Amino acid sequence: MTAYPAWTPASRPGIVPLHPYGFGTILGRSFVALRHNPKVLLGFALIVQAAAYIVLTAAVGGVAIASFSRLDTVPIGSDDYDAILAGSAVITAATALVLGLATGALSVIVQGVVVSEVAHAVVAEKPSLKAVWARVKPVVWRLIGYSALYLVATIVVIGVLAGIVTLLVINVLWLGVAVGVLFVLGLIVVSLWLTPKLFLVPSVIILERAPIFRAIARSWQLTRGRFWSTLGVVVIISVAFSIVAQIISVPFSLVAGIVPGILAPTGEDAVGALVGVIALQVVGQFGILLVQCIALVVQSTSAVLVYVDARMRVEALDHDLNTYVEQRDAGGTDLVDPYLVGVGRIVERPAPTPVGAPPAFAGYAAPTGSPAYGAPQGYGAPQPYGAAPAYGAPSQDAATPAHGAPQPSGAASADPTPPAPPVPPAADGASDDAPPAHRAPDAAPGAAPTTWAAPGSSGDA
Repeated sequence: MTAYPAWTPASRPGIVPLHPYGFGTILGRSFVALRHNPKVLLGFALIVQAAAYIVLTAAVGGVAIASFSRLDTVPIGSDDYDAILAGSAVITAATALVLGLATGALSVIVQGVVVSEVAHAVVAEKPSLKAVWARVKPVVWRLIGYSALYLVATIVVIGVLAGIVTLLVINVLWLGVAVGVLFVLGLIVVSLWLTPKLFLVPSVIILERAPIFRAIARSWQLTRGRFWSTLGVVVIISVAFSIVAQIISVPFSLVAGIVPGILAPTGEDAVGALVGVIALQVVGQFGILLVQCIALVVQSTSAVLVYVDARMRVEALDHDLNTYVEQRDAGGTDLVDPYLVGVGRIVERPAPTPVGAPPAFAGYAAPTGSPAYGAPQGYGAPQPYGAAPAYGAPSQDAATPAHGAPQPSGAASADPTPPAPPVPPAADGASDDAPPAHRAPDAAPGAAPTTWAAPGSSGDA
C-alpha cells in the first residue's frame, strides 16, 4: 500500500510576502514589525536608549558640576581662573564625546537586534530576545567596528575641509566663505549618495556574518539599480520622524518658558519654578526619546526589507525562504539558515510579459494520427450590400466542389436563385389553372396530395 505524507496546514504568513515587492510594500511593512514583536523591538530599544540617555546626562552633568565648581575658589579674571575654565571645558567635552560614542555603540547593538528579529519575522517566526541575541552576539564587534569606522571617516573629512576653509578665511574672507558654502553643499550631496550605498551593511554583517569591508562591498552591489527607491525610503522615514519629534518638543519648550512666570510670578519661589521647568524638560525629552526609538526600529526594519527584496530579485532568496518555511512547518529540525544559502549567486529571471500584449496564438499541437489545428485566418472581405449569398442545394457536377469545401471569397454560383419545388399533377375534375394542392408535411415525395375541405362538407365543395 502506498504511503502518502500527512496533511499539513498552510504556512503562516510573515510580515511580508515571500516574493519580490516594491517601494510601497517596503515603506508600509516597515511599521508592521513593531506590532509583530513589540516586546523585543520597541521594549529593548526603549530600555537601552533610555538607560544610555540617563547615564550620559548624569555623567556629563556630574563632570561639569565637579569641574566648573572649582571656579568659585579663585578670583574672577585671574590666570588660575582662565586655566580652570579652559580645563573644565575640555574635560566636560571629552566626557561627552566618550560617552556619546558609547551611546552610539549601544544604538548599533539595538539596530543589530532589530535586524535579527525582522529576519525571523519575514519567515513568520517570533523569537525571544535570547534567540535574537544568539544571532547578533558573534558579530557584535563587527557592527561596533563599522560604526566607529564610519564615525572616524566622517570626522576626518569634516576636519580636513574645516581646516581648508579656516585657512582661506584667514587669508581671503570672501573666498573662504564661498568655498565653505560649496563644501557644505558637496557634503550634503555625498551624504545622500553614500547613505543608500551603505544602507545594507548592518544587515549583511548580521545575516551573512560577513567582515566589515566585504559587507560594504555586498551592500554596494545589492543596492545597484535600486538607488532612488532606497534613498526614498531613508529620506521619507527620517523626515517623517523628525517632524514628529519637532511637534513634540516645540510645545514643551514653549510651556517651559511660561512655567517660571506662573509658578513664581514675583520671583520668590525660584526653586519651585526650576523644578517645574526640569520636569517639563524631562517629559519632553522622554517623548523625543520614544520617537527616536521608534524611528530607529522602523529604519532598521526598512533596511532588512530592502536587503531581502534585493536578494530575491538577484539571488532568488524567495525560493530559499519558501523551502525553509515548508520544511519547518512539515516538522523538519536542524534546518540550514536560509539567509546563508545562495549568497552571491546570480539567477536570471524571465522577463515579464508587457501588460496588454498577450502572446501570439500559434495553434494547438496535432495529436497522434490527426491533422493539426492551425491558427485562425481571420474573416474574409465583406460582401456588398444587397448581393445575394450563394445558397442552394449542392450540385453533383464534377466541376462543383464537394459539400463542405470552402468557397472562394466573393465567388457566386451560376444560379443564385433556389429552384422552385415541383408542382404535382392536377387532381381529376380540377382545372389546370387551379392552385396546387397542399401536401401534408409528413407525406413522402410523389404521394397523392391531400386536399382540404371545410368541416361538415362532402369534400367536393
